Amino acid sequence: MSNRSWVRIFVLLPSLAAACTGAKTNPGGPNPGPGPGPTELPPAPVTAILVGAGDIADCTSVGADGGAHAEATARLLDRMAYDVIFTAGDNAYFDGTAAQFANCYAPRWGRHKSRTYPSPGNHEYQVSPAPYFDYFGDHAGPRGAGFYSYNLGNWHIVSLNSNVAVSPSQEQYLWLKRDLENNKSSFSKCNLAYWHHPLFTSGPSAGTNPLMRDIWQLLFEYGFDVVINGHDHLYERFEMQDQNARRDTQLGIREYIVGTGGAPLYQFGPTAPNSLFKPSAWGVLKLTLRDVSYDSVFIEAGTEISYDFTFNNLCH
Repeated sequence: MSNRSWVRIFVLLPSLAAACTGAKTNPGGPNPGPGPGPTELPPAPVTAILVGAGDIADCTSVGADGGAHAEATARLLDRMAYDVIFTAGDNAYFDGTAAQFANCYAPRWGRHKSRTYPSPGNHEYQVSPAPYFDYFGDHAGPRGAGFYSYNLGNWHIVSLNSNVAVSPSQEQYLWLKRDLENNKSSFSKCNLAYWHHPLFTSGPSAGTNPLMRDIWQLLFEYGFDVVINGHDHLYERFEMQDQNARRDTQLGIREYIVGTGGAPLYQFGPTAPNSLFKPSAWGVLKLTLRDVSYDSVFIEAGTEISYDFTFNNLCH
């Protein structure tokens, strides 16, 4: 597959909607506009590659390796054909400062910046999120919000911010509901969201992140297929489930935790319900997004061993 990006962007204006190709975010952010634009022709079937991880460039904290493991995962990206890179937060340790982005993230994953669409983590908010927005620019969505959406092939992708308010009365939740309503009239058949803090995990933060439960329920109601998170420095794949961890192989959402971008790895705790696969290794998640289905695989840094393959997962 070529490195051509199939990101489709929709800029909603009061009287028209313009569609174009390229690697740019939806500038709708917290205000996606008054409503959907004119009906468009359905896109031809296309295969797109989405790849990434969270918890990436750590050059400063205790036990860090000077960024060596972030370099190892960046080398995986160097040798991959992909369309978009996601990040699942905690991009630059320890405080997400301008210097840490410049000196730790930029020499590694930064060489793929032009096609990276990030989400912020708690380390970006330790001091100030400003350097995160400065570094990624419009690829991080509207400044200060940290949530946005875009279309990739036949998929609608949402990047959310689990560091700010997400309750049903708050701006991010209301924006997301408008965005999903607007997307109902498009031809995207499949849906994916990513953010930092996982709702379900067998890692050390288990049971500490119910703040995203309302978001998960909303995504469930709108038929989302995949959620990707970071925060726990490990890889884990879950069975499809609802917001209350009830297994649902027909309508549930599959969660991947990919906090494996380079920060020191964590140990697993007790296995959470519906957990299917959970190695502790650095690496990236690769998703092959098709017209009505997807494949997934975890690729380990250093060895480049691929495992935990899933094939032909049908969209809802």
